[in-house]
Amino acid sequence: MKKLLFLSVIALSLFSADYLTNKSCQECHPDIYDEYQTSYHSKTYFNDELHRKVAQKIPVYDCGRCHMPAAKNLKDMEEGRTTPNPIHKEQKDAVSCFYCHQIAYVKKAHKFNEITMARQAEGYKPSLYGSLEDPDDSDKHAMVKSPIYDKYACMGCHSHKRNKQDVLIFQAMDENQDSRECIKCHMPYIEGPVEKMNKKSRNRHRSHYFAGIHDAHMRKQSVDISIKPEGDEIVVELENRMPHPLVIHPTRMKYLKLEVIRDGKVIWRNFEKDPTEDKQGSFYAEFEDEKGKIVGIPYYAKKVAYSNNLGPKEKKELVYKVPTLHKDDRIVAELYVVLAKPSCAAAAGIEDESLTRPILMKRVETTVK
Repeated sequence: MKKLLFLSVIALSLFSADYLTNKSCQECHPDIYDEYQTSYHSKTYFNDELHRKVAQKIPVYDCGRCHMPAAKNLKDMEEGRTTPNPIHKEQKDAVSCFYCHQIAYVKKAHKFNEITMARQAEGYKPSLYGSLEDPDDSDKHAMVKSPIYDKYACMGCHSHKRNKQDVLIFQAMDENQDSRECIKCHMPYIEGPVEKMNKKSRNRHRSHYFAGIHDAHMRKQSVDISIKPEGDEIVVELENRMPHPLVIHPTRMKYLKLEVIRDGKVIWRNFEKDPTEDKQGSFYAEFEDEKGKIVGIPYYAKKVAYSNNLGPKEKKELVYKVPTLHKDDRIVAELYVVLAKPSCAAAAGIEDESLTRPILMKRVETTVK
C-alpha cells in the first residue's frame, strides 16, 4: 500500500523541482557537506583527471548518467551534441546532493539500471527523499521518508554497466543484492546531528564520506591475507571480505607483492618488474576491440580479453614455489591498488602520479619457524 501511495504521488506531480546546489545544502548541513566534499561522489569531469581524460577519448559523454546525473542537457552530451561545461552548476556538482535525494524509482535493466526522478507540483518547494525517521522540513525543501532509499538508491549507478557493444565493463552487484549492504559499509552511522539547528536533538547521522578505495581504513579491512610457509612452498590465502568483487572499476588493478627476505636481503619475489608477471596474484580486466587489440578505455571494448578477480566473500589460495625456506626467513605479503592500470593510463594520457602509483591496501608478515 505504501509503495502504491508513493508512486501515486509521483504520478500526480507534473514539474521538476527547482535545482538546489550542493553549496545551498551547506547552510543547514555543514558536517554532511564537508563529508561529501571529501568523497568520490564530489569528483567530476572538472576536478578528476582520470574521469576527464577517459571521457575526452570517446565521441560522446557516456559517463554522465552516473558521474554528472543532474545535468539538464545530459541527453545532448550522451548523443555527442555537446560536451561538459563548467558554467552549468548542475554539471559542476557531480553526483549532487539534490539528485540523490530526488530518486523516486530504480528499474533493473540489461545494460544499466534506469533511475526515475521525482516530480514536484509547480509553485511548491521541492520534497527530498531519504531514510531518516521523522524527518525535518526546512524553508528550502520538505523531507519525506522513502522506502526506496534503504534498498534501491545505490542500485541506479552501483549495479552494472554494459557498453554500446553489450560488453559488461562494470559489475558491483548481482541480481539478488540491493543497497542495504552498500549503506551498511559505506554510509555507517557516525556522531553528529543531521542538520545544524538539530531541532530534534539527533546525535548521529549516516556518513556522507562514502568511504571506499580512497580511505586507508576501508582498504585495509576489505581483504584478509594469511601466509603459510612450508619447505619450498608458500601458500597465500586471500579472502575478499566485501559483498562485491575485489575489483569493480574497469580502470583499476590490484596485485599481490610477495617477498622472501633473508638476512635483510630479498632472495625471492613473485615478480621482477611488472606485477602482471604473476597472473594468479594480479587482479584486473583487459578489454580488446574488434581487431583483437587491447584497449585501455572500456567504451571501445568488443570483448573481455583477460580477467582475474576475487568474487564477493570469496577465498582463494595462491601457491608459490620458492627457494627452500630457512629458519628466521621473513615473508612479507602486500596488496596494492592502482587506480589507473597501465593500459588505461597509456590510452588516456594520464599524468597524475597519484593515479598510476601503487597504493598499499594491506601488509602482513610472518617468520619461518
